[in-house]
Amino acid sequence: MSEDHTRVRESFTERAADWDSRFPDDGPAYAAAVAESGLRVGDRVLDAGCGTGRALPPLRAAVGPSGTVLGVDLTPAMLEAAVRAGRDRAGRLLLADVAALPVRSESLDAVFAAGLVAHLPHPAENLRELARVVRPGGVLALFHPIGRAALAARQGRQITPDDLRAEGNLGPLLAGSGWHLTSYVDEDARFLALAVRTG
Repeated sequence: MSEDHTRVRESFTERAADWDSRFPDDGPAYAAAVAESGLRVGDRVLDAGCGTGRALPPLRAAVGPSGTVLGVDLTPAMLEAAVRAGRDRAGRLLLADVAALPVRSESLDAVFAAGLVAHLPHPAENLRELARVVRPGGVLALFHPIGRAALAARQGRQITPDDLRAEGNLGPLLAGSGWHLTSYVDEDARFLALAVRTG
């Protein structure tokens, strides 16, 4: 495991036990983001960096019983918290790295990723791996329950021009990784960027 991966795993292992209780009001924001992702009944969707699985129930509701929901995370403690919360009933949980997904190429219709981009050690490469597993025309939803400015304020920092989630940075990053940015919202109450897998 790389140094980057070890650091991310250690950081989230420490926070896993109280993660949901720290952000108890995020549920509706997750549900709204999933609703805007354009998923249909029967779709196959991956929650990349699923953490405690808060997106899994709304993803399951969107794709219905005939759809497929996978949750992938690098941190065992996060997946254990998802199981304790009963969210494993909404989707299959896999301990895996988004940099090397145990998923067939072009086998999914969509990827949902909450709070993931800031933790990617090699963003262009990692977004290409997400593109690999999605069929052409499939969707990527990059979500955060609060916007960039609100998140920076919460963390006691300023937004910098090199922030990957800035529209001017994210669009070209996605374009070089097999995606086309189609929608971008960055408000205090949410961040949601939608992209389509290019052919």
